[in-house]
Amino acid sequence: MAVDISKLREMSIEELDREERNIRREVWKLRVQQGTGQLTDFRKVRRTRKDLARVKTIRKEREMARS
Repeated sequence: MAVDISKLREMSIEELDREERNIRREVWKLRVQQGTGQLTDFRKVRRTRKDLARVKTIRKEREMARS
């Protein structure tokens, strides 16, 4: 997936929330696949979790800027 940070910065809070939910769902699916032995690209879990961290960081920056 590899989320582009500049695109994240252009998103609204609602869009970031939606993106976070989608990425969380993807991480869950990947972990299920990993647990059942269906996942072949194990690095994808790590990359997806980093994308989630990026989204959460942008949201936190926005919240801190509002305060």
